[in-house]
Amino acid sequence: MSSTLISIEPATGAHLWEQPLSDVSAEVARAREAWPLWAAKPLAIRIETMRRFANAVRAKEDALTDLIARETGKPLWDAKTEVAAVIGKVDISIAAYSERTGMKRLEGAMGMKQAVRHKPHGVMAVLGPYNFPAHLPNGHIVPALIAGNAVVFKPSEKTPAVGAMLVDLYHQAGVPEGLVRLIVGGPEEGRALTAHPDVNGILFTGSASTGIAINKAFAGQPDKILALEMGGNNPIIVWDTPDIASAAVLVAQSAFLSAGQRCTAAKRLIVRDSLAPELLKEVKKLADRLIVDHPHADPAPYMGPVIDNHAADGLTDSFLILMSNGGRPIKHMVRPHQDLPFVSPAIIDVTEMSERPDIELFGPLLQVVRVPDFESAIAEANNTRYGLSASLIGGSPEQYDQFWANIRAGIVNWNRPTNGASSAAPFGGVGLSGNHRASAYYAADYCAYPVVSSESEQPRATMGVGVKEVDVAAMGD
Repeated sequence: MSSTLISIEPATGAHLWEQPLSDVSAEVARAREAWPLWAAKPLAIRIETMRRFANAVRAKEDALTDLIARETGKPLWDAKTEVAAVIGKVDISIAAYSERTGMKRLEGAMGMKQAVRHKPHGVMAVLGPYNFPAHLPNGHIVPALIAGNAVVFKPSEKTPAVGAMLVDLYHQAGVPEGLVRLIVGGPEEGRALTAHPDVNGILFTGSASTGIAINKAFAGQPDKILALEMGGNNPIIVWDTPDIASAAVLVAQSAFLSAGQRCTAAKRLIVRDSLAPELLKEVKKLADRLIVDHPHADPAPYMGPVIDNHAADGLTDSFLILMSNGGRPIKHMVRPHQDLPFVSPAIIDVTEMSERPDIELFGPLLQVVRVPDFESAIAEANNTRYGLSASLIGGSPEQYDQFWANIRAGIVNWNRPTNGASSAAPFGGVGLSGNHRASAYYAADYCAYPVVSSESEQPRATMGVGVKEVDVAAMGD
């Protein structure tokens, strides 16, 4: 077994980065040792340190953008938006901490005061994904540090270089080196980190299978906080609309942005029977025009490769399985380079399939289901164990109200894509998409716990019930 982790650029196959595997116990111990001093620092100092971190990222914005593009394969413009989100997360997290976990005081009887304050949990394990290797872990780490926690961060083994640069930027900003530690490694190191007895919380973004395994492992440990974000099998419904061209753009954005490697990407297009031919013609026409190329190509591509050849193989195999089980191809998935993980956007009509797989196909593969009426559309949208994101394109205000009230998802949009969620709002889902620990603006909720105190400057107390009266005569004797 190799003792070194190597990162490969998906768009070129070039060797990008390598580093020895981490000693998980040693890194957790360093974080545990550093935590008390950080937790005791005034909130103002922790906030100022995070502001310096935002400035450190600004100073290295081009370098971080380039590294994200090279290690993930996403276009340079897409990587640039991720870096902007990393910077913007600081001010958003400061505002969220104040609103969600700020101190409150209440006046009580006899000069007593009630105070509500929040304490950090301790050492938090952050497990990041490869699709947003800087933005998504940063969305856990910054709120955790503001709250006074220490962090041990294991980036995806597919994007460790971005994780390493992110940790370096925290340290450059003045975050103590012991307070944020990097774990270089794969699944084995991830399991060791989440199982470590000195870890007080696990903040995870990744696949449902891994999230479920973490949840099962900690079923008997309610003392550990778990925040799990596990993707989706997201529906986008297109109903009565006169603007087919705009509807097609919204569908293509939802399905193919970032090569479909967003947890909020649309995986299932549900469309009214009578509208389907015209809409699918427009979506296919637009998908045919999307440029798929390496991150730095000119003209700029809409999407790059998927993360690696294993992912590309899985997607092409999935397309063939859907086709061999009753799916009708509208746009075939093409693999132009067998040695590199580029795949074309693909569309397949699965209406006639007797059993449609309820899995997250993490890539630019859109399944189409045609339905006769709006109630059937909502039922089909809910025909999943996931529940992250859902959109309705077209329809009346009354139908949107019906959709909003009945759809099972944490993000419900109207005439907007399924993806592109705001960091200034909560982010999370239900079912296999999450465990009701919404992140983004609500990350403050799982980074600290409330402590209620009754306080008085002097001890003042009486007992007026259930106490024998004093015998004054006996006292005189």
